[in-house]
Amino acid sequence: MESLKEKIRQDLTAAMRARDEIAKSTLRSVITSISKAEVSGKGQTTLNDDQVIGVIRSELGKRKEAAEIYEKAGRDELASRERAEAEILSVYMPEEISDEALAVIVAEEVAGVRAAGIEGGRAMGAVIKAVRERVGAAADGSRISQVVKSALAS
Repeated sequence: MESLKEKIRQDLTAAMRARDEIAKSTLRSVITSISKAEVSGKGQTTLNDDQVIGVIRSELGKRKEAAEIYEKAGRDELASRERAEAEILSVYMPEEISDEALAVIVAEEVAGVRAAGIEGGRAMGAVIKAVRERVGAAADGSRISQVVKSALAS
């Protein structure tokens, strides 16, 4: 089974052959971001697929934010390019977990934390960590955090 990073490299080669400039520049940018993430920190590592998805999610967020900024500034051509790049990146994202399924997982983890007697900020950290382990890259951190906050508040 090929890694997500290898899939992106193969898609870059295909984009180069097809002379697709937007796909080519977008995929090169993502590969650069992945490489930077691999060498940042204390030593060089190879990112697993979940970590690569995290990098792609970050790049996707940057594209969406830039598109909004360009749109507000009346730069529609740049906004449409950013949206096109975001569309290219969204292909590599896993299907998002439904709100209902995420709520069920969070409720189970909250019940486990409360049964262990953990309260306050420690409870939030423990629940978020457990939920992230269970859902992987199928939900982003801010979405998990919002659901956990509301579950712990009730």
